[in-house]
Amino acid sequence: MPSLEGGCLTSLTVYDGGHGIGGNKIYLEEDGSGVFLDFGKNFSKYSAFYEEFLRSRDARGIHDLIYLNLLPRLNIYREDLLPADVNIHTYPSLGVAAVLVTHAHFDHCGNIGMLRSDIPMVASPESLVMMKGMQDTGHQSLEMEMVYVSPRGMSDDHGLCLGSQRNACYRGRDICCAGELSDELISYLSRRPGQESARAKRLEPGRCQSVDEAELPFDVSAHPVDHSVPGATAYILRGDTTVAYTGDFRLHGRNREMTLEFVRAARDASVLITEGTRIRENGGEGVVTEQTVAEACLDAVERSSGLVIADFSPRNFERLESFQEIARKTGRELVVTAKDAYLMHALQSIGSFSMDSSLRIYKEISSARGKWREEVVDKNYSSRYVDHLSIRENPEAYILCFSFLDMKNLLDIKPDGGTYIYSACEAFNEEMEIDFHRLWRWLQHFSMISVGFGIDGDGTLHFDGRYHASGHASGDEIRRIVETVDPEHIVPVHTQHLEWFEKNFDNVVSLEEGRPYEF
Repeated sequence: MPSLEGGCLTSLTVYDGGHGIGGNKIYLEEDGSGVFLDFGKNFSKYSAFYEEFLRSRDARGIHDLIYLNLLPRLNIYREDLLPADVNIHTYPSLGVAAVLVTHAHFDHCGNIGMLRSDIPMVASPESLVMMKGMQDTGHQSLEMEMVYVSPRGMSDDHGLCLGSQRNACYRGRDICCAGELSDELISYLSRRPGQESARAKRLEPGRCQSVDEAELPFDVSAHPVDHSVPGATAYILRGDTTVAYTGDFRLHGRNREMTLEFVRAARDASVLITEGTRIRENGGEGVVTEQTVAEACLDAVERSSGLVIADFSPRNFERLESFQEIARKTGRELVVTAKDAYLMHALQSIGSFSMDSSLRIYKEISSARGKWREEVVDKNYSSRYVDHLSIRENPEAYILCFSFLDMKNLLDIKPDGGTYIYSACEAFNEEMEIDFHRLWRWLQHFSMISVGFGIDGDGTLHFDGRYHASGHASGDEIRRIVETVDPEHIVPVHTQHLEWFEKNFDNVVSLEEGRPYEF
């Protein structure tokens, strides 16, 4: 490793995500000023301490996350999240000019809410829309405060507990848009649903500008890439050293050409920071494409009688479009949740998505009616609602876009048979395996056939890979891309198999978390 006293101007520090999948927090610095490449939640590290009913305490600000080393010990966090017994001012203070977000998956953006509010966020229009949409429709928590924050204040006499300030407005983070900064996008980012009511807290928007106008320590170019969520972006940062960062990407989706365009643009990069999620020790595995997944799912629906449920990853609109086409071909109607409809409406408002006129929205039995639902979904799409009775009376007419968390709605629909198509990733930890066993019992209760996963009589869980195309590049795809870019330094992140890179390439940099590497 080069000496830190060698006078090099560009340094790279991986604070998280270097030796596991997700939680990327990569700091690139030049002459004392730098940017974070993603600032995500590391689900693997969190799961060592937390689960569904044991979570970090928002009332203690960042105390719990710092104490458990789930956030790097740095002086870069919001002052209003510091209870009296947390002093981050003894930690290293970085000159963070911005955080560059590659896409709207929580393992890449889920810890941004803890960062100082004056640190701007760079992201594509689609990523900005989805992050704000998730925040608008989700439960208020620190992890959701990516686009706007709710200022905290001391709520006890000892300064140990924090609470939202009742009369303080929400404050928007400054935004640097890596794409077209339209009036519609600015309008969407500038208000929170329901803020016009007398008692509601208003949203004071941050500054919105294009990434070209931003004052950053690098010349930053953003490049759309193919992934399982719209708006995925890779970045090339040019300073004394040119660094390319892939984020999460692939070559086997419908937008593979975007990834190839990025690869061609990255050929002048000296440093390539690349994901390696799907790397195995030998690197050899077949590639299932979105097209072959669509064909397999169509066959499953054509063979189905009764209700069909399609379970695929949240915000995977490419898969949703596949099921929309399947619904047309099989004479069914596709039904999404109200939260999905809210996100689609927002993406449509900036010209990044077109809601099919035949799309239906499930009318859930619930006493909770959020302002986002009243102002957007109810107002614009009330005629598209379909309730449990309509589906119960004619189940063979519908495909429901439900996940495990939506199974409670089956208690109202009461299907007698049907098909559940699981079209998402395999279980990769014990908690997910437990959830699949729970899901299996739901399906058995309603006599539904499972396609895409199953559980044997001895309890063994297995998956059928034909029904899901990964959002990540395969080993062979990674090899092709690295060879095409031909960088001087390869920095693998978001992978569990660094040894594969070291076996296949001579110029691999293995970074110890928190230790700078200078080029």
